[in-house]
Amino acid sequence: MITGWTAFLIDCLIGDPRSSMHPVCLMGNLISLLEKLFYNESDSDTVKRIKGSVLMVLMLIICTSIAVLIQMLAGMSGIPYLEFAVEAFFLSMVISPRSLAEAGREIREYLENGDLANARLKVGWIVGRDTDKLSVGECTRATVETISENITDGILSPLFYWAIGGLPLAIAYRAANTMDSMIGYKNDKYLFFGRTAALCDDVWNYVPARITGILLVAAAWFWRYDYRNAWRMMLRDADKHPSPNGGYAEATVAGALGIRLGGLNYYFGRPSFRAYMGEPINELGPINIRQATRLMYTVTIFFLLIISLVKL
Repeated sequence: MITGWTAFLIDCLIGDPRSSMHPVCLMGNLISLLEKLFYNESDSDTVKRIKGSVLMVLMLIICTSIAVLIQMLAGMSGIPYLEFAVEAFFLSMVISPRSLAEAGREIREYLENGDLANARLKVGWIVGRDTDKLSVGECTRATVETISENITDGILSPLFYWAIGGLPLAIAYRAANTMDSMIGYKNDKYLFFGRTAALCDDVWNYVPARITGILLVAAAWFWRYDYRNAWRMMLRDADKHPSPNGGYAEATVAGALGIRLGGLNYYFGRPSFRAYMGEPINELGPINIRQATRLMYTVTIFFLLIISLVKL
């Protein structure tokens, strides 16, 4: 119970250190190494899928085992509170509210100051779409979509799995999620090799995504946003998202703020339309980034309170 609050406090005060030794960075390096060992372009689609599945299992075993070993060593050290401190520190490394908030704040400030060029540049750091021609509203949309979707991936899911399985399960989730972000693409290279990673990530996030949606409605009520519309948009639009989970945050945030997310994006110059979520009651603008960040922090606190009550 106290561990979760401590991890959240560490993240709020320090955030994610930009270091090659960051656990998620190390996971990414390990995935890249294993991919070089397993991936062969000449393999059949079936073999690629089998190898991708083996890579997934290996990653989960390695990362979970390391987390268990670290906890065991801390517990055997005899140093008072060391095991608690180690667990809180590593848990803080796999949640990212401050990183999301800082990215959103920086983009919002550029937009408020009329510096669209730098806003586009910074948006390009957090999304995969082309950003060189985005308007103020489109920069806002991309940022709000990223913050919203990552409430589940970057905060609620790791906390959820920590609550039911401790640090090893939270680390296992982050390993699976990192694999999805690196190889879970529907392109020529990863369509079969990364399919297991993508499917596993959908399974891992299924329950936390729906908890996120419900808590976002509660957070909207707390801040006197349109919580009724948030609930309505979640029920109406969540399934329109390409991911079976991403829409539960995006559609609910869109409803709460009275904005419309989704629409036309460009990737390497090629248009790609994503179904609309929410209704354009209000014009998209920098204030929506602040509101989405506020909802993100509130949902995190609400979830930690729920964990605390359950454990009590």
